[in-house]
Amino acid sequence: MKTNEYGLPGKLTDKDILDAMSEIQGFLDITPEDFRDIYHHAYVHANNRILKENGSQPQAKVEEIKSETKGLVRYFSKMKGSGKSPTTVGPVEIMWSWIGAFLGIGAVAALNFNILTGSGYLLIIGSFGASAVLIYGAIKSPLAQPRNFVGGHVVSAIVGVTSYMLFSDNLWIASSVAVATAIAFMHMTKTLHPPGGATALIAVIGNQSVHNLGYLYVLIPTFSGAMIMLVVALLVNNIPGSRKYPEFWI
Repeated sequence: MKTNEYGLPGKLTDKDILDAMSEIQGFLDITPEDFRDIYHHAYVHANNRILKENGSQPQAKVEEIKSETKGLVRYFSKMKGSGKSPTTVGPVEIMWSWIGAFLGIGAVAALNFNILTGSGYLLIIGSFGASAVLIYGAIKSPLAQPRNFVGGHVVSAIVGVTSYMLFSDNLWIASSVAVATAIAFMHMTKTLHPPGGATALIAVIGNQSVHNLGYLYVLIPTFSGAMIMLVVALLVNNIPGSRKYPEFWI
C-alpha cells in the first residue's frame, strides 16, 4: 500500500484534519496547517526514537523476521518427505534374501567360530550383518554393489584403525573422527557403503582382540570376510531368473 510522507495511507487532507479535530471535545485554537506541522514533527521524533530503540528501521526489522520465518518454514517442510514408501516385495524375493543372508553370514561365522577361535584372529564383525541386508536383500541398490561393499569396508577399516591409534586416549574423539572421516573417504572414492561406518567404529570401540590386530584388521576380518560374503552373493543372487547381481563392478 502506498503511504504519504507521514507513513499514512494516501494523502492527509485538510478535511481529514478538520474532521479529526471536530471529534475532540473542548476548544482547539489551532489551524489545519499548524496541526499538520505539529504532526510532522511528532512523527519525526517518534520515528527517531524507534530507530534508537531497535537499532534499525522498523520495516527492515519486520522484513528480517518474515525472512527468518520463511526460512524456518522451508526447513521444517523438508521433514514431511516427498516420496512414497517402497512396494512390498514378494515371497520369492524374501526367500532368496533369507537364503543369501543365511549362507553368507553362515560362511564367515562358521570359519570364525570353528577355525579361528583362540587364534587371536576374527572373520566376522557386526557391520557384516548390515551389509547382508544390502547385498542379499537390496541387490539393485548402488550401495550394495561389489565396489561399494568391499571398498567401503576396506576404506573404513583403514580410517578406523588410524583414528584409534591417533586418539586412543580420548575414545569419544576417536569414535567421531573414525565414522565421519570414513564417510568422507567413501564419498571421495565412490565406495559409499553404510555398514562401513560401523566397521570404522568397531576398530575404535572393539575389544582388545580387535585392537591387537592393528592394521591387520583391514585384511582380516574386513577384507577376507567381505570377499567370502561377496562370493556367496554372486552364487546365490543369480540363481533365480528374477535376480541379477551385480549391477556394476567398478
